[in-house]
Amino acid sequence: MPDSSARRVRVAPSLLAADFARLGEEAIAVAAAGADELHLDVMDGHFVPNLTFGPDLVAAIRRTTDLPLHVHLMISPVQPFVERFVGAGADIVTVHPEADPHIHRALQQVRASGAKAGVALNPGTPAKMLDYLFDLVDRILIMTVNPGFGGQTFIESQVDKVAAVRRRLDKDESSIEIEVDGGINRDTAPRVIAAGVDSLVAGTAVFGGTPAEYESNIELLRHG
Repeated sequence: MPDSSARRVRVAPSLLAADFARLGEEAIAVAAAGADELHLDVMDGHFVPNLTFGPDLVAAIRRTTDLPLHVHLMISPVQPFVERFVGAGADIVTVHPEADPHIHRALQQVRASGAKAGVALNPGTPAKMLDYLFDLVDRILIMTVNPGFGGQTFIESQVDKVAAVRRRLDKDESSIEIEVDGGINRDTAPRVIAAGVDSLVAGTAVFGGTPAEYESNIELLRHG
């Protein structure tokens, strides 16, 4: 496993935890505070028990920042919406294997649309699910909470999953990135960083406090 101290860990604030009345300002603020990309959670009230937003909001955020936009699709079906989100400005589109019976086709569609492709593993989804997907993904998003709501408690067992995926990628000398999402804060971030993640999605840990505190919040996640 690579030395985690030598790897610059990226921080991706989740706009789900931002002030929805001023999302554009929030996106600009975290970009200025040193965020590496923005994470946009798209939920349909069907695949997960919550509703958020669609392509129009992604397009609106795209107009506020040049940061990469990572659209995490927690929707089913997936394929009818991929091109709309990429057209709205998504740089990375992540999908769940359980959300589409033809996950290969969905991932191929993401790449064909011009975005990077990610696959998300729910806490109960084993890492073995990735065995026949490695050649189609640029990023693996390991959920450290059950998807659907922000502010949930970190699920400790997922640290071992991160480490297992890291070992597999290192063995294959793969450039696929590992990201974690859920319950990430100044206490849990060091554990997943040590296990081998490249990127942290964080909501309340970034957007807590005032915009003047966003930079220190991000640095605390990145460096502890």
